[in-house]
Amino acid sequence: LDLPLMADVERAEVLLWLGDGVFDMRNQRTLRALIKVLRAAGVDFAVLGNEERDSGDVARRLGDEATFQSLARRNIATLSRYRFESIVTCDPHSFHVLKNEYGALYPQGQDADYPVWHHSTFINQLIESGRLPLAPGQAQRVTYHDPCYLGRYNGEYEAPRAVLRALGVELVEMQRSGYRSRCCGGGGGAPITDVPGKQRIPDMRMGDVRETQAEQVVVGCPQCTAMLEGVVPPAGNEATAVKDIAEMVAAALDNTPPATPASHDAAASQATEEVLS
Repeated sequence: LDLPLMADVERAEVLLWLGDGVFDMRNQRTLRALIKVLRAAGVDFAVLGNEERDSGDVARRLGDEATFQSLARRNIATLSRYRFESIVTCDPHSFHVLKNEYGALYPQGQDADYPVWHHSTFINQLIESGRLPLAPGQAQRVTYHDPCYLGRYNGEYEAPRAVLRALGVELVEMQRSGYRSRCCGGGGGAPITDVPGKQRIPDMRMGDVRETQAEQVVVGCPQCTAMLEGVVPPAGNEATAVKDIAEMVAAALDNTPPATPASHDAAASQATEEVLS
C-alpha cells in the first residue's frame, strides 16, 4: 500500500498503530479498509513499520509482567522520537494498553501527551466533521458486538453505533449488548490457554447473533473477528458474515475524491485517487 513511515516523515497528524493483527491475513483486510477510509478523508498518517513492536497486552494478561514492561518501554522510546497528534488503532487491546497502561512507564518528567483512539471513534469523528463522504444508506440488517477492551474496559459504546447509523443500516441489538455484552472468548490470553467448559464462548456469542436474525455481525477487534469467524454454524444454518466496522465504512465511501490537505505531498494525493478508483 506504499504506507508512509514515521522514520521518513518524522511527523504526522495520525500515527496508525497496526498491531500484531497485521500478520493475520484476515485482519489485513480490515487494515486495508481502514487505510482506504483514512485516505478518503485526507488524513495525514504514517506507520512505524518495522519499528513497531508487540504492544505487550497478551504478556501482561498472562502475568508475564517483565516481558510487558520490556516491550512497552521499547515502544515508548520509539514513540518519543516522533511527532504526531494522536494514535489510531483498530485493535482494542493495543488501544487499552497504549491509552491506559503505558503512561506509568514513561521516564520521570515525560508524559504521553497524545490521545489514543479506537478506529471506530476516530471514524465517527471524521464523519461528524464532514471529512468523510459516505454514499446513501445500506440496506443490511446488522447487529454489533462490543469488544471487551473497547466497551467494558473503556466505556466506548456509542461511537461504533453512531457510525452504523450514519451508514443507514438496520441495527438490531443482541440481548446481551453494551455493558452487558458477552465476550467473544479472545481476551485475556484465552485463545492460547486451555479453558475447560462444555461450550466455547464464541459459539455462545454466535448463538446470540443468530437470535437477532441479522445478516451480519459488525465487530471492531481483530480477535473478535477471528473468534467469531471460527464458529461452525449448527446444521441447517448458514454462517453469519463477520465484518469489521472499517470494512463497512470502506464499502460505503462516496466515489467523489475529497480535498487533500496541503500537508500531503503529490505521492499521497495520487495514492488516494488510486484507492478511490
